[in-house]
Amino acid sequence: MTNSSSHQRPILVTGGTGKTGGRVAARLRAAGHAVRIGSRAAEIPFDWADRGTWTPALFGVDAVYIAFQPDLAVPGADETIRAFVNAAKANEVRKLVLLSGRGEPEAEQCERIVQGSGLDWTIVRCSFFAQNFSEGAFLEYILAGAVALPNGDVPEPFVHADDIADVAVAALTEDGHDGELYELTGPRSLTFAEAVAEIAAATGRTIEFIPISRTDFVAALTEYQVPADAVSLLDYLFGTVLDGRNSKTEDGVWRALGREPKDFRDFADVTAATGIWNIQDS
Repeated sequence: MTNSSSHQRPILVTGGTGKTGGRVAARLRAAGHAVRIGSRAAEIPFDWADRGTWTPALFGVDAVYIAFQPDLAVPGADETIRAFVNAAKANEVRKLVLLSGRGEPEAEQCERIVQGSGLDWTIVRCSFFAQNFSEGAFLEYILAGAVALPNGDVPEPFVHADDIADVAVAALTEDGHDGELYELTGPRSLTFAEAVAEIAAATGRTIEFIPISRTDFVAALTEYQVPADAVSLLDYLFGTVLDGRNSKTEDGVWRALGREPKDFRDFADVTAATGIWNIQDS
């Protein structure tokens, strides 16, 4: 059952041009909902680092998809989320849907802030995105034919960004999701080496996985001109979160949507068909 109020008042999608936010916004629009994109380049600009942009973006909004940049694990994220939640309350927002990360104590602190807000809420806590291989820092590695990462033997149940978006949209627009914490993973765990092998099989290319130290990983990211904040975050993830603590699959997609999550092999096959992993002739 759909909440009628979400048709009358816009839904603010922060990170509305990102991996999950772009998908959330597209699905909301396709379903006939009014959408306000939360980005610096939007008609009503929104910037996590500029609190002066928050109130105009929140004005008249029914619900908010919170995709904090760069990540809830960064220092000071909890203070920012607390201030944003207070701004949402002051603007009479009804519902908050928070994108969170598995195994991140800092993210869990942000979850508690949203849970204690007094507003309706849903937490969408996710494993490592499959799309990091196609829309993130590892795309250049795939194109180069060599993926050099630490922790290559640690299993991770990669989650598909489409599943995240489907759950988020359901939480934003349907009854029955208030007060729920959905832990989203793929249907099986595979190591980064196995994930790269599946991408190689889907593309028909030879793509080598090379296990390296965290120090060499940071150096390689820097050489590929990955932004410093993204380098710091990825180093944290591989050093702390991707240590095996999140290897177990969870049933959040099934609980939220009544269907199985998308498998990594499906992601690899569909993405390979787009040509994004093809080597371009110079």
